[in-house]
Amino acid sequence: MTETRPVSPQRLLDFSTSVYVAAGMPEADARLVADTLVQADLWGHQSHGVLRLPWYLARLRTGVCAAVAQPKLIVDAGALAVIDGGDAMGQVLTRHAMAEAIARAKIHGIAAVALRNSNHFGTALYYTLAAAHAGCVAFLSTNASPAMAPWGGRKKTVGTNPWSWAAPAGKYPPMVLDIANTGVARGKVYLARQKGQPIPEGWAIDASGAPTTDAQAAIDGIILPMAGHKGYAIAAMMDMLSGVLTGSAFGSGVAGPYQTERKSGAGQMMIVIDIAKLQPLATFNARMEKMIEELKSVPLAQGHDEVFYPGEIEARNDVKNRRQGLLLPNDTMTDLAKAAAETKVPLRLHE
Repeated sequence: MTETRPVSPQRLLDFSTSVYVAAGMPEADARLVADTLVQADLWGHQSHGVLRLPWYLARLRTGVCAAVAQPKLIVDAGALAVIDGGDAMGQVLTRHAMAEAIARAKIHGIAAVALRNSNHFGTALYYTLAAAHAGCVAFLSTNASPAMAPWGGRKKTVGTNPWSWAAPAGKYPPMVLDIANTGVARGKVYLARQKGQPIPEGWAIDASGAPTTDAQAAIDGIILPMAGHKGYAIAAMMDMLSGVLTGSAFGSGVAGPYQTERKSGAGQMMIVIDIAKLQPLATFNARMEKMIEELKSVPLAQGHDEVFYPGEIEARNDVKNRRQGLLLPNDTMTDLAKAAAETKVPLRLHE
């Protein structure tokens, strides 16, 4: 079930910030983490929104995630860098690493920054969009706790391992891709459980290997890869980039944001290209506008009213939800009330 009374995005942001401050995070970092969650809801991705607020709070309270970030530069090699995050919040660390990558790309034309000993960071597009707004093309990969089996196996050792690309698009909102390598992001299964809804066939199998439409059985079982063996192979390569290459954990060594018994070990890899080093930014933007207009001008297939380019739906949702407010599942509202009681932060979300 979903609340029918809209929540104020600003009040939700202020509340979420106060919860993380109460858990020991510095104000600016707490607001960043809160913003990544509220922004996900605004984009229409409730699977990565404030549904996750209690998960991060529990990890902070048990100490497996450090409340105060102290990232350390381990390798400084011009266009290349390695940062050790010291198990702090993934949002804070990834923003720091992406800023480092953008700055280095502005000097060298291209930069790669590896981040180890990080945590779950919310939506990957939050960080690649920052590079797009800085006139860059950006790539970001992360690994995650096991969600699916290697192709042909039946034991979870491979994460959803999402990745994102983003680029500016002139007069249009940036073109941005953010996908997991499972057929569906695991957070969407948790969201279905929050709403008390079944999941579609083909999303998952249960612990015995049988197809299931029960969200809890899917969580206890195995999420299926997108595009069969192709999704598994891409996930494995993202784990190589994010975990093995960065010097962080990989495979079954990565813990999820809903677990409180051990450190995450998640790693991230980001690659940023300064467009202006290849062609004038204005030229690139004009070419992107033509590309988008060509995509959107094709004849429509049956059952479709419009062609969208990657990132367009999120941009529209953001405008609409900021104007209308956010509708959150009842279970999410209940979890936010529990977090408010734990941290003694007043829960005032409605205008």
